[in-house]
Amino acid sequence: MVRVSTGARIHFGFLNLSLARDRLYGGVGVALDEPRVVVAAEPASEVRCRHPAAREYAEQAVELLGVEGVDLSVERTLPRHAGLGSGTQLALAVLRAVGAATGREADVRRLAPEMGRGGRSGVGVGTFEAGGAVLDAGHPTARFTTDRPEDGSWSVPAVAARHEIPDRWRFLLVVPDVDPGRNGAAEESSMRSVVERADAQTGDRIAGIVTRRLLPALAEGSAERFGEAVESVGRLNGTWYADEQGGVYRPPVGALVSSLSESPVVYGAGQSSWGPTVYGVTDADHVDEAVEAGRAALADADIDGSVSVARGRNRGASVE
Repeated sequence: MVRVSTGARIHFGFLNLSLARDRLYGGVGVALDEPRVVVAAEPASEVRCRHPAAREYAEQAVELLGVEGVDLSVERTLPRHAGLGSGTQLALAVLRAVGAATGREADVRRLAPEMGRGGRSGVGVGTFEAGGAVLDAGHPTARFTTDRPEDGSWSVPAVAARHEIPDRWRFLLVVPDVDPGRNGAAEESSMRSVVERADAQTGDRIAGIVTRRLLPALAEGSAERFGEAVESVGRLNGTWYADEQGGVYRPPVGALVSSLSESPVVYGAGQSSWGPTVYGVTDADHVDEAVEAGRAALADADIDGSVSVARGRNRGASVE
């Protein structure tokens, strides 16, 4: 039996969503050590799995790798459609587990598109491969189509920059008990609507923040400057999505972000992907205070939810 473990990711936003620029998308995100996906697999004569989503991925993986079957179990998983990368991390963990259990090489970057993953953002695949803080290269804008491409017809965006996440950095995760973020056909429709009317100047401003503030903060190890930079990136991304999600942040995320931003121990806050997860950047010296700030934000908004703190993950998925 083999066991594959991989962590969640935070997605801070995209570099550009305007068709007026040469490259489209370009995701920015970080790998987390917790929460995580853990799947176990061993060879079998057919596909056996009780987890519906994992079973579907296992069936795809068995076909792609040309093996007879697999007995797969999901020991830990991420909350679905919460902005933590649950779909991509589960799909790739299953693919890697099926390959390892059956003695087949599973090139996750090459095969992810066949499983419907990595078509827009390369952050999930990049963090699965090597962890760290990742900026992907996006796609040439000329390849954009109004209809969703068929699975397997794209390549995962290359990793344009990767940095180790400093050991003392921590990431506050506040997950309110509200409806899941957009996914599937609804997400595809919303994204294409956003791209077709996105303001190019917003992307230019984001590019300046990434090159002059975010990447230098990573290189220098400054959690404070990094938090300020990713909050700015997230807020500008939210202006693109405002019509689709009901504001710069989807309700009630905006209230949580506003509350966290007032805390001196939270250096930057925002919405991960479509939410509802809200992140905050802090450090090892202020974990307890950051957790209290997260709980206070939920209380002020009169919303139930969970609060946790995660380390960054500087390695890819593990196989045992």
